[in-house]
Amino acid sequence: MALLVPNEGEAQMLAIILGKTPAETLNLKLYSNDVTPSETDTASTYTEVSGSGYAQVVFSPSDFTIVEGAPSIATPDAKTFSFTGAAGYIYGYYVVGETSGKVYWVERFPATFNAQSYGDHIVMTTPLGLD
Repeated sequence: MALLVPNEGEAQMLAIILGKTPAETLNLKLYSNDVTPSETDTASTYTEVSGSGYAQVVFSPSDFTIVEGAPSIATPDAKTFSFTGAAGYIYGYYVVGETSGKVYWVERFPATFNAQSYGDHIVMTTPLGLD
């Protein structure tokens, strides 16, 4: 599935661009419920993976390389989620503002990942593109 920016993420980004809201730290999280992202989603739509060594990843502005074009692309440095045991099925990821709790963007993986063993991992390098 393609990357989706829910309505609340669009509004939050506009508020930041226009200076109505300060920029905030973004947290990359994995979700374990079988949901297809939609425009009306909020953070409560998603069940964050828990246990088995899982921890959310914090994005820093310096993590992104931005290339202007059509579309302009922001590519993050690779982020790795490592597991120490069975965490179960993982359907995708979502990016949430640390202060606002709003979902900036979300994407369902093309195939479900099943974390079952020590050493299982997911490496994220998904770019954000705006046309």
